[in-house]
Amino acid sequence: MEGKLDNPVLIVAGPTASGKSAMALAVAEEFDGVVINADSMQVYAELRIITARPTLRDEARAPHRLYGVLPVTDVCSAARWREMAIAEINDAHRKGRLPVVCGGTGLYLRALMQGLSPIPDIPEEIRRDVRSQQQRQGAAAQYARLLACDPETASRLAPGDKQRIARALEVFLATGRPLSAWLALPPEGPPPGCRFEFLLLMPPRDVLYAACDDRLLEMVRAGALEEVEALRQEGVDPSLPAMRALGMPAFLQHQAGELGLEEAIDLAQLTTRRYAKRQMTWFRNQIITKKSINAQYSEIFIPEIFSFIRQNLLTS
Repeated sequence: MEGKLDNPVLIVAGPTASGKSAMALAVAEEFDGVVINADSMQVYAELRIITARPTLRDEARAPHRLYGVLPVTDVCSAARWREMAIAEINDAHRKGRLPVVCGGTGLYLRALMQGLSPIPDIPEEIRRDVRSQQQRQGAAAQYARLLACDPETASRLAPGDKQRIARALEVFLATGRPLSAWLALPPEGPPPGCRFEFLLLMPPRDVLYAACDDRLLEMVRAGALEEVEALRQEGVDPSLPAMRALGMPAFLQHQAGELGLEEAIDLAQLTTRRYAKRQMTWFRNQIITKKSINAQYSEIFIPEIFSFIRQNLLTS
């Protein structure tokens, strides 16, 4: 890696289907980089197709980390991802390589750059007890329980949001303090010694929406339905975060005979476009960057991108 100031970390971000994975790969190949996943669904091993993870061929062109590293039954929180990401960033720096964090999950990116509230680790026995009670008593009973001990958090959650309700109950039972009180504390801050720069892809909305629709169709052709069906046959709990990946709920409805294939594809495309819109709003409101490309990624931007990295991230 070229001369550097502090420990440089490049974040390649943008909404879904904007081409950020291809851009991150091009950067990693040019600057001896390591691509580190910051997509909350691409961490799951069984979701290669439906989450549009980099292909095996792309992964062979440059090191890729935190892609497909967890089973769908293993919940990945922002705190857990941050810990894994910092370990990969530090490992890249030790080897003299450029960490290229790539993704569009705003919560993960904010957790990396700003840190999280210092919530203690939850003992496994408490976690198991809460999940067991949830299965026996149902979501409504657990929501009522949360209302009693942490009404502020409960007011922000839907009564059927089993995952977040369970998390809030775990925190209260383990610490004696409501989750809302922990979240009010100042975050722990960014990892020491790291200097972040953003490359942000923000295509025009009509271009992005067309890319979302086209990619969804390509996923279906590549075997997304079979990927979903395999998980359904295994009886994976549909309330798990991984089972809410874009397109997954619509395809599960199709597999269950509740939607025709065309209806399921239309619904999956609509859900994806709405998610992309929320991502674009988040990036506009939350990210200050020196370099934003208001287009879909294309190789024509490579000279401009490489020049920006050399001038802003790698020079001392």
